[in-house]
Amino acid sequence: MTDTLDDDRTASDFDDDFEPFDLEGAPELPAERYLDRELSWLAFNQRVLELAEDERLPVLERANFLAIFASNLDEFFMVRVAGLKRRIVTGLAVPTNVGRAPMDVLEDISRAAHDLQERHARVYQELVKPALAEAGIRIVKWDDLGAAERDHLREYFSLQMFPVLMPLAVDPAHPFPYISGLSLNLSVRVRNSRTGRQEFARVKVPQMLPRFVRVDPTESIEDARYVTLEDLIANHLGDLFPGMEIMAHHVFRVTRNEDVEIEEDETENLIKALEKELLRRRFGPPIRLEVTDDMDDVTLGLLVRELDISEREVYRLPAPLDLGGLFDLSKLDRPELHYSTNVPATNWQLQPSEPNRPADIFEAVSRKDVLLHHPYESFATSVQAFLEQAAADPHVLAIKQTLYRTSGDSPIVEALIDAAEAGKQVLALVEIKARFDEQANISWARKLEKAGVHVVYGLVGLKTHCKLALVIREEQGVLRHYSHIGTGNYNPKTSRIYEDLGLLTADDQVGKDLTRLFNELSGYAIEKKFKRLLVAPLHLRKGLLKLIANEARNAEAGKPSGIRIKVNSMVDEAIIDALYRASNAGVPVEVWVRGICSLRPGIEGLSENIEVRSILGRYLEHSRVFSFENDGDRQIYIGSADMMHRNLDRRVEALVRLVDPDHIAEITEIFDTAMDPRTSSWHLGGDGTWTRRSADDAGHPLVDLQKLLAQQTAQRTRAGKRR
Repeated sequence: MTDTLDDDRTASDFDDDFEPFDLEGAPELPAERYLDRELSWLAFNQRVLELAEDERLPVLERANFLAIFASNLDEFFMVRVAGLKRRIVTGLAVPTNVGRAPMDVLEDISRAAHDLQERHARVYQELVKPALAEAGIRIVKWDDLGAAERDHLREYFSLQMFPVLMPLAVDPAHPFPYISGLSLNLSVRVRNSRTGRQEFARVKVPQMLPRFVRVDPTESIEDARYVTLEDLIANHLGDLFPGMEIMAHHVFRVTRNEDVEIEEDETENLIKALEKELLRRRFGPPIRLEVTDDMDDVTLGLLVRELDISEREVYRLPAPLDLGGLFDLSKLDRPELHYSTNVPATNWQLQPSEPNRPADIFEAVSRKDVLLHHPYESFATSVQAFLEQAAADPHVLAIKQTLYRTSGDSPIVEALIDAAEAGKQVLALVEIKARFDEQANISWARKLEKAGVHVVYGLVGLKTHCKLALVIREEQGVLRHYSHIGTGNYNPKTSRIYEDLGLLTADDQVGKDLTRLFNELSGYAIEKKFKRLLVAPLHLRKGLLKLIANEARNAEAGKPSGIRIKVNSMVDEAIIDALYRASNAGVPVEVWVRGICSLRPGIEGLSENIEVRSILGRYLEHSRVFSFENDGDRQIYIGSADMMHRNLDRRVEALVRLVDPDHIAEITEIFDTAMDPRTSSWHLGGDGTWTRRSADDAGHPLVDLQKLLAQQTAQRTRAGKRR
């Protein structure tokens, strides 16, 4: 296997080595060959829920999975369902790969979402809540408390809650109030004792206060009781409406359309347009109403009428609503109720040569490419250290980096600021359109600009989603490129829970490719020729299609063939159809997907050679990998792109080809384990049903891939070598 392409060949030339697969005479693919993407997403969230149901997991982790499910579903409604509804209302075309009317799709989503939310509530009430109580974490109601506990909570309410509550009446002088998205609210019906007139009022549950309130702080944390914030407020409504008779109260919650749509043109100031749109987001139309199942018809009718919401969009659920509040409880300091501690290891190549001294990242990378695997390997001692050393190194002349999502007080951003203040040339391409991180990214961008960093806000009509960093360093009068290409964001916080891959390399060709790409992103260069990269939106899909077609030709010629793809989402029809045709040609295809998968595996005459697996667990599987057998000369790419229209057509994405035999062997070994029937995973059937296989026929648990990788990484680190 050659280490790089010949210097006089480009990625475009490389692509041209692959002629399109001859489709003449190939059977026509059936019309119903795709699974609905929205229902597939709901199936993904069901897999998250199944983790909460798993009694083998620590109970606070199960509570955390309930909260993740709730948070995921909120975003699904705010973006996916809202987007579908907006397109239907405005008469825009609704993209669907299943050939059904948009309203039918919404009906299917509604049925599936209702079933899942009801199951979610049952899992909490019947499984997780009792398990928490068994572990000494008891969620009780006001009626269960004695006089002493009530007195303490009344004092807490008076001092800590009453001053921040804002009861809002609805009457001829007070119109129905604006209900903010995802806020928890109490609907209250009161009666004026003098006039006998009944009125409606709304009390918003403050989001800045703890959702679960400790009943008695003197109780041991190993045996403590909690009441929900809304229960505490509900039992003090007399303080909020003195002189009024409280007739009834119920809890409700509204989800609004928060999908940002920016009309971009060449003359518009993108950052100002986005800020304007973010302001409008707060007032998006309601698309879901959750109410407690004890709500009376009069109150529900008022809410439905005032919010202008349909019956299909109403979700009646047992209290408590918004189980995302379980994030608070899941953080309790009860180590025995969490996953065991796993400390990320420093990659063996980046370990310091002397104790108590930092490693020389540049020297290590110049010796050999470094393949990083987070969170098993530390982000702080690799990517973060790389950028911090670059900022402090007097031999470094320039740093160029993309930022899609980062964290508050980010050491990555601070390193870029330090570099700029030290007089280095620093370019930061901040993607201010990263959904739900827009405001934070605008703030970071302005902070960077003030420090002298050259900030670029992305390209008109495209999101810059690739994860790239390039450092230019002078060594003995020669400029050298040091590059990082990753599958995940430059975010130290999420790097501890997201599984991602990254390549640190001093390869000159990769550096030249990144230089050209950054020039294209920051200026007006139109450079389309890359040697180690596949870049969207112009060439990535085409390059993958040609690689897939090559495997099909090899299979038909009797040569070794095989395709392995790991992504978060598999939706793009052109890629899926190419995989179907490769399967029909005899290519074994293995797809490892975390979330959405529109591909139907195991269908005779269509996809009998395709297997699809999903692995969910302690860490969020986030890396993207593309592996091609290539007649025994295996080629593997890693990068930022999922197989979705937005990634391939409307984003700047980059994949880099791995060339180190050790790295290719390592990725192959991980894939071997993931697809092994002895590894715990979910298996996708052709009808869209996912089946979990976590134990063998004798009931023994199957291999936990993430736990195994953590153990293997620790062993390699102790041994001081990669493999």
